[in-house]
Amino acid sequence: MTFDLRTIYAITAVACMVLGLLQGAAYFTGRFERWLAWWSASNILVGIGSFCIALRGMAPDFITVHLGNVMTIAGCVLLAAAMRIFVGRTVNLSRCCLLIAILSMPLVFVFDAPGESLERLAYGSAIYCLLDLAVAREAYRLARDEKLHSAKLAVGLFVLTAAVFASRSVMAGTGILGDGNLFSSSNAVHAWMALSAMVFLMLRSMVIMLMAAERTGAQLKAAAHCDPLTGVLNRSGLVRSFASLPSKPVAALVVDIDYFKQLNDTHGHAMGDEVLRAFASSAAREIHAGDLIARYGGDEFVIVLKERSLEQAVEAAEHIRLAFTASLGRLNQPLSVLPTLSIGAAAEASGAADLEALLHKADQALYARKRQGRNGVDAFRDNILAA
Repeated sequence: MTFDLRTIYAITAVACMVLGLLQGAAYFTGRFERWLAWWSASNILVGIGSFCIALRGMAPDFITVHLGNVMTIAGCVLLAAAMRIFVGRTVNLSRCCLLIAILSMPLVFVFDAPGESLERLAYGSAIYCLLDLAVAREAYRLARDEKLHSAKLAVGLFVLTAAVFASRSVMAGTGILGDGNLFSSSNAVHAWMALSAMVFLMLRSMVIMLMAAERTGAQLKAAAHCDPLTGVLNRSGLVRSFASLPSKPVAALVVDIDYFKQLNDTHGHAMGDEVLRAFASSAAREIHAGDLIARYGGDEFVIVLKERSLEQAVEAAEHIRLAFTASLGRLNQPLSVLPTLSIGAAAEASGAADLEALLHKADQALYARKRQGRNGVDAFRDNILAA
């Protein structure tokens, strides 16, 4: 069974332009970030380029050779840019335009004769291969950093299409794809490759939406377990994260910000919020990677320290207390009510810690610290509280 290559180009053009317009309409709803606008522009440009190429022999060479190939190059560059934006990397529009101009020069000034379609095909396919590999690289980073399963699918698809373009470049360069007449009836191999490329093009556009949906779901799940004011875990997030910790020795700190109500009454709730954020950021700098910090109540925080003895937990608590005091001096205004930290520490060396029981012990140490004058650290040891 053979396929008409011109028809495949025309169908690809229509599919890309419709898809691009739909993506553009979705972007203007305000529910998506600007990567979708770039992806939309990419599909529209590839569609315009494919349509111009489909007119080869029926329209001037400027449209079917120069404009068609330049639009296709531009669309593929914007595709790579869209993925970079999706990953969170910066993209400079001026540099994108410069790259498009540089990559298009050989198609406009070197392989510009109508009979040099194989040369254009070999060069263009090599460029598309490299750009697809660039997209696959960004998708790999996304899969590694954000653990998105759909990003792994994107890596596979873009590597596969890169292989198709590489094969087409080699075949065009060696003359396997015919005699230079793009739409020759004997060009069955090229038609099959173009058909497969069209299918992969649609699949790639679908997988980016899958990545967006998966990322949104992950962000919503993370938001449900985080305190919106301080950015640390909330109570449910702490319980969930603690359950996933390995069975190893663990210590817990229950931290209460002293004089917080007086601070709010004197300086207002906005300053109170600043103090909460100051504590969260200073504490986060003092703990190790993999340790947990959560806002457990209004001005109460819980810190879980992995593989730490009680003595090490007390030492860490002192560092946190001093770091918090230092952070207050960096606030926008001086405080007439100076908050301090009362901290209770407890540890479980057996590796079979129960969060509720561990926090109960740390709570007892905290209340003992409160009774002794606040602004310090007490530890729970074998039912005996030690300061």
